[in-house]
Amino acid sequence: MTQMTLAEISQQLESENARDRMLALVSLRYVSATEAVPLIKKVLDDENLQVRSMAVFALGLKPTEECFPILVRMLEAEPDYSIRAGAAGALGYLEDGRAFEPLVRSLYEDTDWLVRFSAAVALGNLKDPRAHDALIRALETDQVVLQQAAIAALGEIKSIASVDRILDFAQSEDWLVRQRLAEALGNLPHEKSRAALKYLQKDNHPQVVTAATISLERLDGELPPSS
Repeated sequence: MTQMTLAEISQQLESENARDRMLALVSLRYVSATEAVPLIKKVLDDENLQVRSMAVFALGLKPTEECFPILVRMLEAEPDYSIRAGAAGALGYLEDGRAFEPLVRSLYEDTDWLVRFSAAVALGNLKDPRAHDALIRALETDQVVLQQAAIAALGEIKSIASVDRILDFAQSEDWLVRQRLAEALGNLPHEKSRAALKYLQKDNHPQVVTAATISLERLDGELPPSS
């Protein structure tokens, strides 16, 4: 497919056809952030929810100084939960430390599980150790997907102090929780991590076994640390 010019993308973003507008957003992958963001802003309030979601996501991949305040405003004030969740995810992609506080507020206060899930994932992407307490608190929820996200994020921020707490999930009924635990422990060098990983290598789900084996190799220095 021939790459579109900026003028062509701008024109297509004004098409009455939502599919055309989505394709125009996809074409922005080849455009610099400085050139892309003004075009993305044209459809941030699009009548089509999928177009809006794509635009929010694109702001996280095309960072300029404008992106952070736009995404925080959407995270805190957007009525649609899917857009708030997208904004949280995009803030994580920006890897901007200023996002820590708004993401923690969303993790604590948002009423929708998807937004809280996205906030937990984003906090992991920030790799800010200050997220420890908020993520530990997220483990107390009865929402399994949020537990998965919090465990993974605690591994991403390399919170050794969380090892004892996340080991409570070694016998979780949900195999994805056990897999996330095995993956997280690979970032947490501790004797209890090694012991738990050896236990998880005997798990009845092959993906948990694989994750535990890779994490053990990582802790033993046979693989590079996960990014």
